[in-house]
Amino acid sequence: MKLAKVKTDKSDVKAICEYAIINEVPLYTALTDIQSKCLQLFRVLDSYLKKRIPTKNKMHGAAVLGLPSKIVYRSLRRNRKDLDKVIEGIDEKLLSLVKQDQQHPLTSLTSIPSTGIRTALFFIVCTDGFKKFQTASQLCSYVGITPTIRKSGSRVRGGSRISKVGNRKLRKLLFLCLFNACKHNKACKDVYEGIVNKGKSKK
Repeated sequence: MKLAKVKTDKSDVKAICEYAIINEVPLYTALTDIQSKCLQLFRVLDSYLKKRIPTKNKMHGAAVLGLPSKIVYRSLRRNRKDLDKVIEGIDEKLLSLVKQDQQHPLTSLTSIPSTGIRTALFFIVCTDGFKKFQTASQLCSYVGITPTIRKSGSRVRGGSRISKVGNRKLRKLLFLCLFNACKHNKACKDVYEGIVNKGKSKK
């Protein structure tokens, strides 16, 4: 390991160059046209999903009051209807794009209980149909679910935890899928309970 007192663009470029000379670094693969379009659609989709949440909450709050204003409630209902329509259109476009060249991984992922179509689409787009990775451990590192231990001398800061260094959205979606699987899939539930019984973290 080389330590430096100075951190500039020039020193960073030099460090990267030296690393590439010592290690075999794979060539960068640019995003395909379909991947680029899908990622943009997912960003827009996230913004619409976030907008829909407060609208749904306001509709629920107005209904709980017992005497909601008809003007307010109609406005909220119309807003939610418009958001639902836009979100549905984006979902259909994403599905159409991914089916063009990633039909096989899409079919495989959606065949897994507790894995929704939107989650499957995002996994495929981010991993290029899992072609970016040669091993499962590489995928785990990319998502940020590899176990880490924080230790200094004789002091251990808690037990092992996942690193959380990686794609945050993928990690969140995977957690939700596994959470549902542990509740409704007997095989996954048995594995989960066995891990917890050994003293491992529930997360």
